[in-house]
Amino acid sequence: MSTIHLTNGDVAAESLRAALAEAGRDDRVHALRDDLAVGPLRGIDDGPDVRAEFWDRVSTDRRRDFLREFREQAATLENIARGAANVVVWHGESAADQLMLRRVSYHLRNSPQRLNEVRLSIHDLTDPDAWAHSRKDRATSVGMFAPAVLQGRLPDAAPISVLRISRLALEWQEAKHANGETRRWRDNTFTNGSFADLDALILEQAIGDWQPAARVAAELMTADLCYLVSDSIVLWRFRELAATRRIKLRGDASAWRTLELCAALAPCPH
Repeated sequence: MSTIHLTNGDVAAESLRAALAEAGRDDRVHALRDDLAVGPLRGIDDGPDVRAEFWDRVSTDRRRDFLREFREQAATLENIARGAANVVVWHGESAADQLMLRRVSYHLRNSPQRLNEVRLSIHDLTDPDAWAHSRKDRATSVGMFAPAVLQGRLPDAAPISVLRISRLALEWQEAKHANGETRRWRDNTFTNGSFADLDALILEQAIGDWQPAARVAAELMTADLCYLVSDSIVLWRFRELAATRRIKLRGDASAWRTLELCAALAPCPH
């Protein structure tokens, strides 16, 4: 029987493809390209519109067609659920990876015998200088791990019990119903948060002098938020705060190289 591997995001998928190639295996790998830790979830399994509208607001990459991407992703999940291949979900200890696991469990709840997993944690990180080690929540995603690490974990793919699949599917339904702006994952439990939490951290870091926006972003990306904050989300919050005159920006607001920020209430030097 063939095997399909699922990852959260393209970076993880490319790393896993390299691991499989090195191991001499031609298993298929599908990347699910959606950070489920942020944005609305209600209706996500009924149609792509709500998620596409959210990412259209967040992203500055006008080359991406989120509506088409999410339609194709929904079709991929439906085809996998209808198929007969074994499925292996690779996940780290982060809100987005865990939500992806729960979404896949929901779609395969009627074929539980096909569903397997490989669990990764910070203990699998071979790089002692990896920035994940600086996080209090020790959050990890599969994209952080080198192909050699993933290759070593290939034999560890293990079935998920029917009882656990049912619980994971229920938790996915609950997350959709709760429909928070953000979702934190701590002690194997999800709680809702808001973008105001991110905004507060940005405002704490904003000072009277211009500073590289990347410096503030680094603080957010390592903050103890119980989910991994992407650069696209940070840039979006910068733009939203600037639009409401809570911070000032100068430079290209869609990129890091020239972007600077300072507190709006202070007379920023020219």
